[in-house]
Amino acid sequence: MPKRAPLSKRILYEDNHLIVVNKLPSEIVQGDKTGDFPLSDKVKEYLKKKYNKPGNVFTGVIHRLDRPVSGVVIFAKTGKALSRMNELIKNRKIKKTYWAIVKNKPKEKEAVLTHFLLRNEKKNKSFISNKKQENSKEAILTYRLMASSKDYHLLEVDLQTGRHHQIRAQLAAIGCPIKGDLKYGYSRSNKDASISLHARSVSFVHPVKKELLKIEAVPPADVLWRFFNEKM
Repeated sequence: MPKRAPLSKRILYEDNHLIVVNKLPSEIVQGDKTGDFPLSDKVKEYLKKKYNKPGNVFTGVIHRLDRPVSGVVIFAKTGKALSRMNELIKNRKIKKTYWAIVKNKPKEKEAVLTHFLLRNEKKNKSFISNKKQENSKEAILTYRLMASSKDYHLLEVDLQTGRHHQIRAQLAAIGCPIKGDLKYGYSRSNKDASISLHARSVSFVHPVKKELLKIEAVPPADVLWRFFNEKM
């Protein structure tokens, strides 16, 4: 297994208000029942050490990625920034773009997908419906076919809504489950238990500085991701 870059090498952006990190596929963003050391606590440790801060260091979790997913995660360094970033998310003012590697080529090179998702918390899975049902939530995304290899295809996905397992469920629904995603119908797992879904970039107006930011994260360093990253 290749040596993984320390957190200090994965900082994509930092100022007095925000810190943005390139998450590894195996990391959890917040603590859960596994007891594994979460990325939020790694960020706290990094800030505490870097700025020699005594006591508890504030690190506000603004959004999350599923554990097997890699890419951009934003944290707030102040309560003010957290509150303002939460407002941006609520008002859909943060553009999130993902890259997904799939085995099957979609029928259309570019399309808008609209479904209704029903979340099953016991199974930690979302189920697709083409019609609105009780407790379902509308899910909308746009995908574009960006590149292909002999066996795989790279899709760029822009989210218009942010639902539980949305990209995973919606791509599976059109016959394009993400590589390694056993939960949504892929045939076998990736060696490192990841799925080939990467939060490529976020774009938003800084909540304090009021300047437009676009922050990108390089995909994981495996052979297939490197191939597509070089093609792009």
